[in-house]
This record gives sequence, C-alpha cells and structure tokens, in this order.
Amino acid sequence: MNYYIGLDIGGTKIAGALVSASGKIVNRNKTATPKRVKTKDIYNSITEAIDELIHESGVTASAIKGIGVGVPGIVDTRHHKILAAPNIALTGFPLSSLLKRKYRRHIMMANDVNAGLLGEAWLGAARGLSHVVGIFPGTGVGGAVISDGKLVLGAQGAATELGHVIVSLDGPLCHCGNRGCLEALTSRWAIERDIRLAIKAGKKSIVTKLNDGRLDMIKSRILKEALEENDPVVKAVMTKAATVLGKMAISLNHTFNPQAIIFGGGCHQGLRLFHFAYCGQGT
Repeated sequence: MNYYIGLDIGGTKIAGALVSASGKIVNRNKTATPKRVKTKDIYNSITEAIDELIHESGVTASAIKGIGVGVPGIVDTRHHKILAAPNIALTGFPLSSLLKRKYRRHIMMANDVNAGLLGEAWLGAARGLSHVVGIFPGTGVGGAVISDGKLVLGAQGAATELGHVIVSLDGPLCHCGNRGCLEALTSRWAIERDIRLAIKAGKKSIVTKLNDGRLDMIKSRILKEALEENDPVVKAVMTKAATVLGKMAISLNHTFNPQAIIFGGGCHQGLRLFHFAYCGQGT
C-alpha cells in the first residue's frame, strides 16, 4: 500500500500526518514551531516530525511515495519557492529542494490554506462543491478560493491572500507592513494584542489566571476557555474580530459568489461561539 505524509507548518505549531492513498490517517503528530531561532532550526523540526511519523507508524520508508507541505505564506508552486512568509522565518528558504534531497521522494509545497481548502474539497466540508471560499484565522489569517473546481492562484501563486485585504484604512499595523489588513484585526496575534492592551488599561480578565500570569503569548485554548467562562475582555475582543470576519464574508460572497464559505484555522473554535455579523444582510 502507498502512503503519503502531510505537514501543516504554522506560526505556533507543526502538525503532521501519515495517510493512505484514500486519505485514511495512520499516524499523526504535533510539535511547537521554534521561536526566535534560525531557519535551520525550523527545518530540523520539520524533518524530525517526518522521521517520527515514519518510525512510529511502522510503515517502511519505501512505502512513502510523497510528502506534502503547507506553508503559511506565498508559495510559487511552479518553481517550488517560498516567496514570502510574514509570520515564520521561511521566506526564500529552499525547503522543497532540501526535503527532496534528504528523503528522495516527490515533494509538493503549497500555501497552507490552499492545501487545506483542497483537503476540504476532497474529503471534508466542501466535498462535491465547485465554488468555495476558505478563511482560516490562526496565527495569521489565510485565505483560499476554489472556482469552477480549481484553485485560484494568480501569476505567482500569490492570489487570494485574503488576510492581507485592507478592510480599515486607518487600522493597526500588519506584519506585512500595511495597515488595516484583515489579519491585523482578526488573527490570533491581533486578538492577543487587543487583550493585552485591555488588561494593561486596567480591565479585569481571567486570561491572566488561565495563562499563569503571562501575556506574551495567549494560545487559542486559553481564548476558548476564557470565552466559556464568559470573560468580558475576551468576549469583547472576539466579538469585534468575529464581526470583522462576518463583514469580510459579505464582501467575499459578492466577489466570488461561492456555494460555501468555510472557516478553519486555530482561532475558529473560539470565533464560532459568536454569530458572524452578516445575517440578514443580503448573503
């Protein structure tokens, strides 16, 4: 039987899975993405994840026919290049060629949300649909569009970077250098920023207790727990983020006329506790 490895490289974690040709998951793992380190350290974490998947599954290396890698950034799939990765130190890194040299297998590298939406179209929420938009709020905000059954990629694979659509001209600074991007208003780092500002301004929040007094990083799990406790600070910040995402969904509906808009990413479990603010507005 043939097997394949898929890796989702995120700003906070590297998630991997070894699957059969039919998509059945045989083994999976997850490790934290190294912070404030050299690109080589991230590469080492990626190879360690691959080696662990193979070793623990009991599958022989010869049975692995290919490795797919989802990267949080702009990927030129024609030339196997990472053109930009604002939230992780991989811009310009020859990841595909190094993995091919090490494992001597076919390597497919793509934008993480493009890969994720293809997965949803194959076996998930978009199965059977030909026109779909995906919005994935996580460390950043990724976007993908399938139109007439095909991914919309653009000239260099940089199309549908929905997280960097400007939705507020005088909005906060984004990691990409622009102001008011969707990511700068609704990503986890943006949500963390607004929660920190609220707490520093004197507002009380259970986040401080749940996160052992730390505010430098607030994981999605902490946000979810705070929402379940009806924390006023987190509720206000997340409501604002969900409202912006809802308004974005209106624009995307008018732009692409999809059969479905799919939300994913590390923050979606918290955000789904709210009604997105587009009900009754023509969508």
